[in-house]
Amino acid sequence: MDLYVISGVTGMTGNELARKLLASDNYVIGFDNFFASSIRTVEDILTDEKFSFHEYDLNNTEQMDRLKQEVLSRKEECERLIYINCAAVVHTEHFYYVNRTFETNVLGMKSFLEQAVSVGADIYINCSTSEVYSMNSWGEHGVSESDYITMANAEHSQRTSYATGKLLTEFFMKEAVMEGKIKGCSIRFANVYSKNELYPKHIIPHILNQLKENGTVELLENSKVNYRTFLHNEDSCRAVIALIQSEKALDGSVYNVATDEEISIIDLVKLCARKAGVENPQITFRGYRESDPKRRLLNTDKIRERTGWRPCITLEQGIEMCVGEMRD
Repeated sequence: MDLYVISGVTGMTGNELARKLLASDNYVIGFDNFFASSIRTVEDILTDEKFSFHEYDLNNTEQMDRLKQEVLSRKEECERLIYINCAAVVHTEHFYYVNRTFETNVLGMKSFLEQAVSVGADIYINCSTSEVYSMNSWGEHGVSESDYITMANAEHSQRTSYATGKLLTEFFMKEAVMEGKIKGCSIRFANVYSKNELYPKHIIPHILNQLKENGTVELLENSKVNYRTFLHNEDSCRAVIALIQSEKALDGSVYNVATDEEISIIDLVKLCARKAGVENPQITFRGYRESDPKRRLLNTDKIRERTGWRPCITLEQGIEMCVGEMRD
């Protein structure tokens, strides 16, 4: 049995990851401050005796000290100790506010990593973001981890403060591994979605919520030309587990985790409408977002070659799951 410590455990990746790890007979300590999620996403595992949940804030020193003591008290019972940082301020409404993203995504990650090192954790997984690629991430074969970062600058858009902070966490991760303090890696996820996503801040729940309410969908002007790929959170969790199980992959590297099933936002609305039983959905456009890439296609050869991981859930299957959950 391994012991996992997961920040942001009620978020899209965190809750499903906890579920999968518990099903494999591991012990999980998870915490969240519910900034962008809800206890509802882990209700089905709260009674599991191998799951310990706390309403903690990553930047609350007293709470993190209590977490550390709990980890130390349970560490000797388990074969390995693994920290996974899923905490992230990801909603686009916060991208433009430096402090809202910096405290959690940079300071919180760094202190969580330092705690992992101090308690002698074996592995640390850092969840980063494909936002670091920004405007120029639409090459024919997708952007790879070794490509130079193409973020917009501060004069162009503050949105990239979020991406810049996440990029900094990748440097923390790389340095900790290089100095022999811990094994681990960073993961650049692209547009993760979940049937358990409660708030219509991201595009898929936004579309489904508007279709449910009135059969019409309002989009940004950018959506007329934008294409995206969408990764189901079950597949994002499989990627985390695949990396943990591949010791050679835990060298401080960065890994793209995404699908290559690209779709226009307009066609995404049509797909969601078809699955929701809405005929001829009306689409309106209002507003424009600066620094929004036309495409965000990620090359995932690296993680596929090193771990054998590949996405299993198609977008059509994933939308069906989201619609089913909404109906329930």
